[in-house]
Amino acid sequence: MKECGSVVILSGAKNLNLGYEIGSNKLRFAGKQGESNISLKRIAVDSDDLRLYGVSVSAWQSISSHTQFCAVIGNPIAHSLSPAIHNAAFQSLGLDFIYLAFRVEDVKGTLAGVRALDNFRGLSVTIPHKIEAMKYVDEIADVDRSIGAINTVIHEKDKLIGLGTDGPGALKALADAGVEADGKNVLMLGSGGAARAIAFTLARNTKLSELSILDINEKMLQELSADLQSGTDAAVKAALLTDKSLAAAVASADLIIHCTPVGMYPNEDASLVPAELLRPEQVVFDIVYTPLETQLLANARSRGCAVIPGVEMFINQAALQFEHFTGVDAPVEVMRRVVMEHLQS
Repeated sequence: MKECGSVVILSGAKNLNLGYEIGSNKLRFAGKQGESNISLKRIAVDSDDLRLYGVSVSAWQSISSHTQFCAVIGNPIAHSLSPAIHNAAFQSLGLDFIYLAFRVEDVKGTLAGVRALDNFRGLSVTIPHKIEAMKYVDEIADVDRSIGAINTVIHEKDKLIGLGTDGPGALKALADAGVEADGKNVLMLGSGGAARAIAFTLARNTKLSELSILDINEKMLQELSADLQSGTDAAVKAALLTDKSLAAAVASADLIIHCTPVGMYPNEDASLVPAELLRPEQVVFDIVYTPLETQLLANARSRGCAVIPGVEMFINQAALQFEHFTGVDAPVEVMRRVVMEHLQS
């Protein structure tokens, strides 16, 4: 292990409005209301870990009190390529930003912490926090509030602003693949935050023939169905996910959009849709991006279906997040190169 510095971890600090000062080899926090009950722990920083995050040693060592921090929060989070893609983009443009990843269970506490840190610019929010995070932000655009899920939080002038980039990212992935949704029967598997964003975006921006939604979570399923029916003109059908309902829905679908964690690392061999149910004329879009080719996409290819990998939506939504974080155009080709290098290695 090549040690390239160390950081000081703060614990036990409660009810503090936190600021921070960064020296050449340590990160020191100081609360404006004092430093009582604070304990410090020093840990080594491994250059291999920095490479995993897409951070160069020089970028890490140049962190200062002016550096802006961003992060992705979720559970699980080990699979996320967000740090690599955003850090590469920051460095390519010479921006004084660093992006990290945190496994989070306490969303309320996490957002309170972000609010307290002036240099924390924003968060990417992933499974399973896209709906709960809405409770703890100050502002949400009307379009995102009606969707009922956000995947981005921006810290701006003492306010936390929630918004979504999943829907636009998915719509661009479909357009880039030459897939026309107008007049099509669409089957959506899942009803969580990403599914909500994509469903509302499709319902509002295309003329679907029918949108069918299947999930094992009846409460979330019915809430999404009701919200779509009251907030859009789409023809919506919702049913619990069973072998029978899946077979019937796949049989009538032109476009299948998979929005559950099934098939995600480390369970890459799993797929909700048996290969034998698929037809060559169908399009299969799996929003899971690790691995690059999920079992569902492999099944679809084997049946002659057109496929859209989740990496396309991931890059699109990440580019939009980057622009919200920084206020500058995203270097999309840099982001794409980094993602593909990681997924193909």
